[in-house]
Amino acid sequence: MKRVSDIKPAGRWNMASASDFIVLDAADRHRRRVVLVGEHGATYLLDLPKPAQLRDGDGLVIEDGSLVRVTGKPEALIEISTTSAQALARLAWHIGNRHTDMQLVNGKLRIRRDHVLEDMLRGLGAILEFIEAPFDPEPGAYDHVHSFGHGHG
Repeated sequence: MKRVSDIKPAGRWNMASASDFIVLDAADRHRRRVVLVGEHGATYLLDLPKPAQLRDGDGLVIEDGSLVRVTGKPEALIEISTTSAQALARLAWHIGNRHTDMQLVNGKLRIRRDHVLEDMLRGLGAILEFIEAPFDPEPGAYDHVHSFGHGHG
């Protein structure tokens, strides 16, 4: 089993240099210690001092210097838009008030499918589109400080 020695944030390494990749949904990408199985069959030990939120496109640095790409598994999501920035901020407040994971992508909000929230959002005037995509929710306010040497801020 190969050991992960570091994490390179998405956009800060050449993804073409990856020797393997792992596919995980958002819940499986919040880890401290886990054995991961690459798509080519190799196993990797992730053993961090504190939990980290792995992001789609992050690179796991293996102790031999090779890199393994983290790939977000597509999930059933709702992409939320509206007619103004103020209305979008209002929707984001209501989503956050329900302690729901949320991602901001190209001026739109994304959350996991949830019929109760869908009804609430429609009632607030949201435009909903149902998509399948990797989900990288915004980390909590206290998750921005990482002691393992990487961050996504």
